[in-house]
Amino acid sequence: MRCLEDILQAIQGEPMRRVAVAVADDESVLESIKETRARGMADAILVGHEMQIRQVAEKVGFDLKDTPIVHEPSPNRASVRAASLVRENQADVLMKGHVHTDDFLRGVLDKEQGLRTGSIMSHVFLLDTKHLGRITMVTDGAMNIAPDLTTKAAIIMNAVYLAHLIGLETPKVGILCAAELVNPNMPATLDAGALAQMSHRGQFPRCLVDGPLALDNAVSEVAAKHKGIGGEVAGRCDILLVPNIEAGNILAKSFTYLARRLTAGVLIGAAAPVVLTSRADSAESKMYSLATAMLMSHMRRDSRMKVGKVHF
Repeated sequence: MRCLEDILQAIQGEPMRRVAVAVADDESVLESIKETRARGMADAILVGHEMQIRQVAEKVGFDLKDTPIVHEPSPNRASVRAASLVRENQADVLMKGHVHTDDFLRGVLDKEQGLRTGSIMSHVFLLDTKHLGRITMVTDGAMNIAPDLTTKAAIIMNAVYLAHLIGLETPKVGILCAAELVNPNMPATLDAGALAQMSHRGQFPRCLVDGPLALDNAVSEVAAKHKGIGGEVAGRCDILLVPNIEAGNILAKSFTYLARRLTAGVLIGAAAPVVLTSRADSAESKMYSLATAMLMSHMRRDSRMKVGKVHF
């Protein structure tokens, strides 16, 4: 799959899924659900303040006739309740609505009603870089604030799992830093060098990992060649591992707001697929995020694909 539209097409004709939306009084969220329902891909359970949900639904022309609403005015409790609906198999996918990310994640991580699995959860932005002939993934720009080496290894495997779902047999992972050489004064380059060596020793299955790489020579073969950086990964990265949450968040949002291109966003490693987007994202972006989550749901349940683990 080379663009976000390919993901949408891939789930056409698959069984319809149900989405539990936390704090659902959001125009772009309801518009995205409306579109996926019209395509026969998903319906929803809407959790939040019922009156506000009905007002927004009327504004965007969302027919609530066959859509359950769970009245829960508190955003925190609505997030927990929506997560519990997925945990109880009343829904297949959890989606963030008009709620702060940290409040939403409290629902995902709730010990009794959330979607914990014991594995590290991480977020992946999917950038619609069709001009490169591929989708580019950025991780982690929304979940793990300052991951250590072990967490970065798990984040890589989460993203590789998603890359396999979109048809990449051996995705190429670039460890982003501000320089291409290991520098003891730059801790991110030390982690990058260690992760690259782990890949060289075969510790990451079904992918190739290299770094440290700067953004230009991670995605541009011309830049990599100009800087004399060889190997199978440089200039061809499918997955970009960022050093911290700020770098990933800025990179993905600059793609949206400066380049005016589409992104999608999902959380991986939970007990079910989770759509985690910015409240300011467009309905189109949220629709593609839903499509990605539904692809994860179909593959996880139908082919039993699992997230791999790194063996130290």
